[in-house]
Amino acid sequence: MEKRWAQVEEGAKEISEALALELNIDQCLAQILVQRGVTNFEDSRYFFRPTLTQLHDPFLMKDMEQAITRIRAALQNKEKILVYGDYDVDGTTAVALTYGFFNQLTSEIDYYIPDRHKEGYGISAAGIDFAATHGFTLIIALDCGIRAVDKIAYANTLGVDFIICDHHLPGETLPEAIAILDPKRADCEYPFKELSGCGIGFKLAQAYCQANNLPDEMYEQYLDLCMVSIAADIVPIVDENRVMAHFGLKKLNENPCCGLKALMQISGKTETYSITDVVFLLAPRINAAGRMGDAKDAVKVLMSDEVLLADEQSLSINLQNTERKSFDQNITVEALAIIEASDVLINRKTTVVYQPHWNKGVIGIVASRLTETYYRPTIVLTESNGNYTGSARSVAGYDLYEALLSCSGLLEQFGGHKYAAGLTIKPENLIRFSESFESVVSATISEDLLIPEIKIDCEIELKQIDAKFYRILLQMAPFGPQNMAPVFISKGVNLIGNPQIVGTKHLKLSIKQQNSAIFESIAFGLGEFESLLKPNKPFSICYTIEENVWKDKKRLQLNIKGIKID
Repeated sequence: MEKRWAQVEEGAKEISEALALELNIDQCLAQILVQRGVTNFEDSRYFFRPTLTQLHDPFLMKDMEQAITRIRAALQNKEKILVYGDYDVDGTTAVALTYGFFNQLTSEIDYYIPDRHKEGYGISAAGIDFAATHGFTLIIALDCGIRAVDKIAYANTLGVDFIICDHHLPGETLPEAIAILDPKRADCEYPFKELSGCGIGFKLAQAYCQANNLPDEMYEQYLDLCMVSIAADIVPIVDENRVMAHFGLKKLNENPCCGLKALMQISGKTETYSITDVVFLLAPRINAAGRMGDAKDAVKVLMSDEVLLADEQSLSINLQNTERKSFDQNITVEALAIIEASDVLINRKTTVVYQPHWNKGVIGIVASRLTETYYRPTIVLTESNGNYTGSARSVAGYDLYEALLSCSGLLEQFGGHKYAAGLTIKPENLIRFSESFESVVSATISEDLLIPEIKIDCEIELKQIDAKFYRILLQMAPFGPQNMAPVFISKGVNLIGNPQIVGTKHLKLSIKQQNSAIFESIAFGLGEFESLLKPNKPFSICYTIEENVWKDKKRLQLNIKGIKID
């Protein structure tokens, strides 16, 4: 699918010129900093040299005082505490972090992950019954609970208190919990609203240490888990998330916890992880436990402090990940066939597909793959407990959650974010919902949002790229939402030699521009340009810059995202 190139709006030129002089960096790099809100020397120091002192005071979060008071009482009275979390990466890392932290202070603690297939997402009656039956009087819920009004009311009748640590959007009514930690609460003045669920757990641990004069190391040791949740849950890597991601990556690369180290070894890459590596190598393996088996297996790995046990558990998870790949590939093929066989589905601005036998654990991945293919808001549904349940994915710039809210009268339940959500629907409402969803999206989405976009940060000449340029570029990491790896455009470049097809559809080529050095380049998925590129025919490229290491030799290469023949 052809992508449109869109130039990021330039910041004030006089500010970027002044910043380039002050920092002694290339004007283009200064321009990118300004575009990202870094406009002076002090901002630059904060951006390039993050410190843990930049973390916000956790007590600025609404209800933090109540949460710490209730937990302190539970510890003093030797109450049984249950740490409850969702079954995805954010949920399992949050449980591992919070359980691990408070397990340093009490042995009267356990954890609970709901069964994806039997209980579904969020707080379940079965989970509450488990707590009441086994004598737990306090549940700390992570990455879920903000909309569980009825379930919390039920827990209250059984004498089970709740502290909710969530980062999803609240509904009109908040649950009657002892404390609700969620920066997205309308009445919460916490200065950063985009923490992950695990991030909320981290702030709870930080607050407990702060309130009880405990050493910072007691919670800082979990920064690698927190970083994995930030990467996997695709939250903005700015502000506090950027600080935690920076130090979490540092810990992962220097001294990872036992469980993550085992997963790194089984993934085949054991050092120099980036956020992208975490997303593609570690997150799918952690997710696989909840998708194909029991998410408690993921928590066991993440909490393990024994090397042999961690290795054994990670091997099991890796097998589940292999099985997950087979499932999602087969379902994706089936789903694409359903769409291609229907003129109605082909011509819509949305995709809603359903089959009763599809595996509930992988339909979120399938929804993402269908969105990549047809690039429109997509919902994939399967049968579960007499209802249809599914995952929804959006395209850049379109608020899927608001669209589902407009159709909520036809849904049994739903929840999520702007770009990803889960939902449950009665079988008899599927056709009406599908039509309503199409109607709402068609009325609210602009045509340009249905074409994938490459955002270009700056135009440069290839001769500007050198070791210093790349070194400063690297210091802008960790990259992720709202701080993506900068994309450059260079016009009038020329092919050196012949391009090569790599794999089935990737292109390897060498290019230069006037008097620049020759740059080796890789263009994933752009094999169709092989016959169009000629040595004497200039063309334009947009690309990121990366380092290629081969036999201990490092060299800069361009990762080409798009090509246009001039």
